[in-house]
Amino acid sequence: MPRRLYACTPSRLNAWLDCPRRYRMTYLDRPMPSKGPRWAHNSVGSSVHNALAGWWRLPVHERTPEAAGTLLVRGWLTDGFRDEAQSAEWRDRARDMTERYVAGLDPYDEPLGVERTVATRTDRIAVSGRIDRLDARDTELVVVDYKTGRHVLTADDARGSLALAIYAVAASRVLRRPCHRVELHHLPSGEVAAWDHTDESLARHIRRAESIAMEAAEADEAYRARPGGVGGRPPTEDRARVPKPRPGDAAADVDHAPHDDLFPPRPSNLCSWCDFARHCPEGQEAAPRKEPWAALPVDVP
Repeated sequence: MPRRLYACTPSRLNAWLDCPRRYRMTYLDRPMPSKGPRWAHNSVGSSVHNALAGWWRLPVHERTPEAAGTLLVRGWLTDGFRDEAQSAEWRDRARDMTERYVAGLDPYDEPLGVERTVATRTDRIAVSGRIDRLDARDTELVVVDYKTGRHVLTADDARGSLALAIYAVAASRVLRRPCHRVELHHLPSGEVAAWDHTDESLARHIRRAESIAMEAAEADEAYRARPGGVGGRPPTEDRARVPKPRPGDAAADVDHAPHDDLFPPRPSNLCSWCDFARHCPEGQEAAPRKEPWAALPVDVP
């Protein structure tokens, strides 16, 4: 019998690489263990992404820098900030960076896609993802990914990004046009980190994705085959008696021991940023939990 294709996104593949335990809690455990507080830097990023997507959907004559700033303010997300003052400070900062970025765009240069979902498959995987912006330049497609973090990115970041390579391959196959260039647009600095892939470098990324997927798929299948039903859940008639996790549940509420042979923890400094840190004693020992606003640049109060 042919093996079922492993359905995934770049985020799912990277989650497996970062920490199999976090992968299990994110994609397999049901109900999902409760997450920690939301992150302020994610609120900034989502607000900016939403504003830029909305800007491209405006009639072309309305696509002004001021309109982008207005969309940013209207859709501002407040989760994760220390207080209202910090949220307001970052709302103004995000508005400035969004307007400054849009001022450098040609509103008449219509992208082929905004928040465009693309997908492709191989003999082993069915992978999909959403591209921030897909441009048409001459005869080729270009994948554009917006970044709002504090670290300025380089061409090596664009070259090594599994997600961007997958987007390029998927976009090319969906739209039947070549796509080799991928770009990271860092709004805080105004810098663009770009890389021009070859067919071979893209093929290497796809082979890497397949290799990661095969490891994760084997663990997934073993997890689902264990007693307790699909995904380790109790039989249907018993599910009503299983309480759902509540915010603030202790780490003891998640029993990792039955699954650590398949999904071991991978403690590192990244544990400070894990949404499931409260459920992971090894992660708590490896790195203390960060405040929800800790990833914002330190030069802003």
